[in-house]
Amino acid sequence: MSTLDTIRTLFRQSFDLEDGADVDDLAYRAIPGWDSVGHMRLIAALETEFDLMLETDDVLDMSSFAKAREILGKYGVAV
Repeated sequence: MSTLDTIRTLFRQSFDLEDGADVDDLAYRAIPGWDSVGHMRLIAALETEFDLMLETDDVLDMSSFAKAREILGKYGVAV
């Protein structure tokens, strides 16, 4: 599985979406599952999967799938 596919899977799992659900255009609060609790589930999943610790500003700034890719890139995750 590619890194990008792994990120997609983590988004789906964090927000209880069906396998194969399109997450590439997903943004914060665009779906009921992406609330503050869902957001922290996503952050925890990303930190665990990629063995990193996101800065608070990056956690707060992660407002879409595209932004997540950008932020993860700053931490050396090849997306």
